[in-house]
Amino acid sequence: MIQYEVIVIVGGVFVKKSFAVIGLGRFGGSICRTLTDEGMEVLAIDVNEERVNEFSMIASHAVVGDTTDEAVLKSLGIRNFDHVIVAIGDDIQSSILTTLILKELGVACVTAKAQNDYHEKVLRKIGADHVVHPERDMGKRIANNMTSSNVVDYLELSDEHSIVEIVANGKIGGHTIMDMDIRKKYGLNIVAIKRGEDIIVSPLASEMIHINDVLIVIGTDNDIDRFEKKVME
Repeated sequence: MIQYEVIVIVGGVFVKKSFAVIGLGRFGGSICRTLTDEGMEVLAIDVNEERVNEFSMIASHAVVGDTTDEAVLKSLGIRNFDHVIVAIGDDIQSSILTTLILKELGVACVTAKAQNDYHEKVLRKIGADHVVHPERDMGKRIANNMTSSNVVDYLELSDEHSIVEIVANGKIGGHTIMDMDIRKKYGLNIVAIKRGEDIIVSPLASEMIHINDVLIVIGTDNDIDRFEKKVME
């Protein structure tokens, strides 16, 4: 049985976390590398031996295994992991079956990659705690970056809400947040401002916006679009 525990200090309290990543394609591999870079202990699993060999020097432990086999998951002690990421690629059947078995075994938190909306519906019905669409979400980010010269990054929070990073131009530079009153006019909130190497979190209404400041804005996609079109262009 394989079990990893990571001790993370949160507000002075020790919190133990453990991760397993199933599927070591581009998405799963990226998650595995990022968690490892953050100092986390990660178990990497894939049916492809070559991929497992690639990650044997990256992850804390890497194993070849068919996760649609309940006995395999039990032998890995998978139910003891705090968070399991199902990053299986094009094999929707394996993705669904793996997710189902994980929840039946009592895994506390399962994040699963969906290929399409129908796949997402099935994953949610069988108990996936979180469902992500990496290709779709990345497509939206790229499209938003291409269509607006002011948007430097875009993160979808839901089907209707997003966080964007917008570069302040001459139209709003020199004005305070109160002057712009974007919460009342556009229903948006500026949650932070990046200014060079500094970041101002929860800026005051009296904070002056400088040209080339990066505003981190949260709101509905429609309100963000209105703000971009009427103010930023």
